[in-house]
Amino acid sequence: MNLPAYISAYSDEEVFAHIEQAKRQLGSDVTILAHYYQRDEVVRFADFQGDSLELSRQAARATQAKYIVFCGVTFMSETAAILCQPGTIVIQPAAAALCPMAQMADVEGVSAAWGALSALWPNDIIPITYQNSTADVKAFVGQKDGAVCTSANAERLFRWAFARRKHILFIPDEHLGTNTALAYGIKREEIGLWDPLEPPAIETLRNCRVVVWKGYCHVHTHFSVQDVARGKSLHPGALVVVHPECRHEVVELADVVGSTSGIIRAVEQAPTGAVIYVGTEWHLVNRLHYMHPDKLVLPLRRSVCSTMAMTNARNLLYALHGISAGRPQGIISIDEATAHWARVALERMLEAS
Repeated sequence: MNLPAYISAYSDEEVFAHIEQAKRQLGSDVTILAHYYQRDEVVRFADFQGDSLELSRQAARATQAKYIVFCGVTFMSETAAILCQPGTIVIQPAAAALCPMAQMADVEGVSAAWGALSALWPNDIIPITYQNSTADVKAFVGQKDGAVCTSANAERLFRWAFARRKHILFIPDEHLGTNTALAYGIKREEIGLWDPLEPPAIETLRNCRVVVWKGYCHVHTHFSVQDVARGKSLHPGALVVVHPECRHEVVELADVVGSTSGIIRAVEQAPTGAVIYVGTEWHLVNRLHYMHPDKLVLPLRRSVCSTMAMTNARNLLYALHGISAGRPQGIISIDEATAHWARVALERMLEAS
């Protein structure tokens, strides 16, 4: 997004002061939501910060807001637009901030996988899509009796699904799907992989209970077993905490595996003096480092989500000024049919959670 010259000319301190002023003027008409992976300069102005599940709930609860300014990536803003009150306008300050993993599964490819697997297991498969997916994929899942999940509630949604069918198609994160299935007790040989670019021979999946889509988060697949070994060598006895989007071999070596909120709790609950290596997005790890000076919080490796980092304080100020002027920029719009079925899938998640 090209910013006006006057905003580009401001110093950082002037930008911060103008954001504070705009927030005061707009009052309860605007709610600012920010994901934990956002820059500190953005998080400082959030009315609520959280992971995908928490922010989904906050979007649904923002009953007084005329506008929700969502500092995150597009699938999150779409979810807010689907769950918020009728008439509430959702704005994303950095319109180009797409999630690479969400782009790895399109509705045409998911429909093809669903058709092949439904022929293999007629009326005995249910789809679950990770929150990190586009609105039209969520809508497809909603139409097929499925639900959304987050990393915080994936195992709970597996229980929900297996109470209804014997097989699951999990979209689009291979690693979260695999780690959740294994934690649930599914055998490795009962987990199949669907590569949309080279679909497998369907008969090779017959004995599977879970089929995971070949997608990934580059932030979390960046971590390796060598990173864990190096950390343990430098700080014997260190606690290793990782996100379930990491590869399974990394998850196996970790002391704690949790969603973004789970990672934060693990750091908070660690004893004074603890050394904690965290395998997730660097902005959050760096923030935890400064929030807990009584502990040594270190990144397992510096891994940054470049699309999360697209949103900065100047984008936020521009979004707020657009609202004040009656010319909001970066509005997230979803057609009615897509929003309806995506909402069905999201509400199933919220009910199951």
